[in-house]
Amino acid sequence: MTTSAQPQTDRPNPAVIAAQNDAFRRFACLGIKPDQPIQGRLVVTQSMMEAGDGFVNAAVQAVGAFDTFEPENDPEGWHDFGAVEIQGETVFWKVDLYEADTDFRYGAEAPDDLETTMRVLTIMMARDW
Repeated sequence: MTTSAQPQTDRPNPAVIAAQNDAFRRFACLGIKPDQPIQGRLVVTQSMMEAGDGFVNAAVQAVGAFDTFEPENDPEGWHDFGAVEIQGETVFWKVDLYEADTDFRYGAEAPDDLETTMRVLTIMMARDW
């Protein structure tokens, strides 16, 4: 008996998630309004705050403008992680996807569903990782 591989339809489309993550990141960091409402929060770590307002503002702007996604830094194709250099410091950013009504306890079951997914964009010093 031979079986043919069936496409998995229950897996979210990475291109859809990438577009949503990019739209949320641009909105949170640059104020560019997305085509559709996207639930989410932007947080920065304590060490980012300690670096001063100018540093934080530069980091947020750089994260919002980031578009250098390669297979090495974006293996899933979700555009959910990146690194930027600010004043000689490496700054990481990460987008995590949660079920919107779970107080950030559970990962998103349908990460491409804007109605049920809450994004959290965290900006941190590389040393915080």
